Amino acid sequence: MLIPLTRETFQELIPAVATGTQYKYIWGKPPDFLRRMLISAVAVVFLLIIYKFAGSDVGPLVLITGLIAGLYWMWAPILWASLKNAECRKYKYCGFWQGRVLDIYITDEVTSQEETVNKKGQLVIVDNLEPRINLEVGDKTGFTTTLTAPLQKSHQGIVPGQAALMLIMSNQEDLGRIAKVSDIYIPSREVWVSDYPYLRKDVFVEMSEQIKKGRQKKAGNNDNRSTKRRSTVDY
Repeated sequence: MLIPLTRETFQELIPAVATGTQYKYIWGKPPDFLRRMLISAVAVVFLLIIYKFAGSDVGPLVLITGLIAGLYWMWAPILWASLKNAECRKYKYCGFWQGRVLDIYITDEVTSQEETVNKKGQLVIVDNLEPRINLEVGDKTGFTTTLTAPLQKSHQGIVPGQAALMLIMSNQEDLGRIAKVSDIYIPSREVWVSDYPYLRKDVFVEMSEQIKKGRQKKAGNNDNRSTKRRSTVDY
């Protein structure tokens, strides 16, 4: 099932400015925070050197730039998350997609490498591996896609055959060619699978419930009309 959505709904689901969930995701782990702190520190030192050689004429500019650079560790996640959102918002059209889980499997991905010395004094490179879930979904039209994301404990209940919901994006009005997909929601388990949380989850879940109720109401009306026609024939 594929239902086109308005541009207004699209922008509500993927806002221009990073949400709290997206900010937290980009914030990352302690090494990510330390990396941003190092960038801030280097930038501030560089500006102090400029001030020392250029003199007080550039004082106000150095002060303002220094404050911005010094707080890079704090505002950088907002910037990077907003840029990720912009990658999706550049597409002209979007749609609500519902299909099924076709396959699910686990792989390991190298996230970083460390150099260490073994007992023989030899330099050894150790790969740090991260288990990732690979979720293949598809529908009756033959469309399939696979989303790879960090493995979470909540993913244990996902099995083939379960309904899967997501947002699809395209530059074609009829959504004939899908350019990008969002995170995937498994409603029966209330579980999300995502490498990056593109969607406002509360808005998406509420929208999916409204679509479900609308379809059930439509199906009920069709059943009533069918019953009425049969009754007329009986008489």
